[in-house]
Amino acid sequence: MKKILYLFATACIFAACNESKTVTVKVKNPISLDRTSEMVEISAQEVSVKLQLSPSAQFVINDSKGDEIPYQITSDDKIIFPAVVSASGEAVYTIRTGIPTPVGVIACGRRYPERVDDMAWENDLVAFRAYGPALQKTGEKAFGYDVWTKYKTGEPVIEARYAMELNPQTLAKIDSLKAIDPKAAQELRAATSYHVDHGNGLDCYKVGPTLGGGTAALMVDGNIIYPYAYKEEKILDNGPLRFSVELVYNPLTVKDNSNVVETRVITLDAGSHLNKTVITYAGLKEATDVAAGLVLHEPDGQAVIATDASAGYITYVDPTDNPTADNGKIYVGAVVPGTVKEAKAVYFSKDEKEKERGGADGHVLAISDYQPNSQYIYYWGSAWSKAGMDTDKWNKYVADYAQKIRNPLMVTVE
Repeated sequence: MKKILYLFATACIFAACNESKTVTVKVKNPISLDRTSEMVEISAQEVSVKLQLSPSAQFVINDSKGDEIPYQITSDDKIIFPAVVSASGEAVYTIRTGIPTPVGVIACGRRYPERVDDMAWENDLVAFRAYGPALQKTGEKAFGYDVWTKYKTGEPVIEARYAMELNPQTLAKIDSLKAIDPKAAQELRAATSYHVDHGNGLDCYKVGPTLGGGTAALMVDGNIIYPYAYKEEKILDNGPLRFSVELVYNPLTVKDNSNVVETRVITLDAGSHLNKTVITYAGLKEATDVAAGLVLHEPDGQAVIATDASAGYITYVDPTDNPTADNGKIYVGAVVPGTVKEAKAVYFSKDEKEKERGGADGHVLAISDYQPNSQYIYYWGSAWSKAGMDTDKWNKYVADYAQKIRNPLMVTVE
């Protein structure tokens, strides 16, 4: 009996000691820009060892005020959480065992086989899609990323928009009305279309056979080698704070390399207008230009763009696919943390514009070197005037983002 009591007491002491353990995370900001809700990554294994966590144990993260901070454990065994660090300052966070408050899903997405294999994803600020194999089989020419506008809802909207647009009963009713009342069919289609703003945003961006809202592509002799739709997909993380997906593309012929396979890992975090994208080109045997691109929908001299090769960013103010409608403006941009050789607008010839690019006028490109067996990392994304953005704010956001990427937060775990 004494032995049992001793073992019980020892277990209680160990549990009490374990509960008292804490991990301190210090986050330093090396530049004179405030960092707001920027995602921090630390090793989940390191934290587990320091806290002596059992496999089923949970923990909470608090800031210096004692407020609980939401977090996510990612597919690559990282703990991520949003940090707020003042310019040239430091923030301290504490991790200890405990039951965390449930977090609503902010960043998420999925493949939509019911809509020709769209891969669509979003966070609290923005939404995007990449086109899949079912669309490629139709022959429709849509190469780049599509941008969906959304208000600052703080919650997902894509699922509801697709459900409304693709509702089988609604589609059947539209088909039945076409023959007897075409106007009513058209009105019902508009009432459910994600090309109409129903209070949470809409799709008013035109992609077509271009790089769309930030796709990267290899270039040979100044010519873009356009990727088509993805071939395979694997969702790696699906909320609440981070969505990430791996997309593998069909082989391309690049110079004398006839089997170049592109793989992209796209990551969108809560609170960010920009996606991080890591690209590799397997089978490419020689250095080749690669460009992050934004399609231009206005002729030379009319497009509102900003380029800075040394700082590594490009932006453009898109007029939307129907400039006469009350759809506002779409702001698109890309940031490249590596060396950018050129950042410039390149316009299509009249013949290419009319016959090959669906009427688009050109691209603004950030051009870099890609070395075989390396990674090309860049960031791309968008904002919307109806969600509070304007040209000056957007250019500052992207320029600041470029500076932050090149000067990451300094994180130590103690």
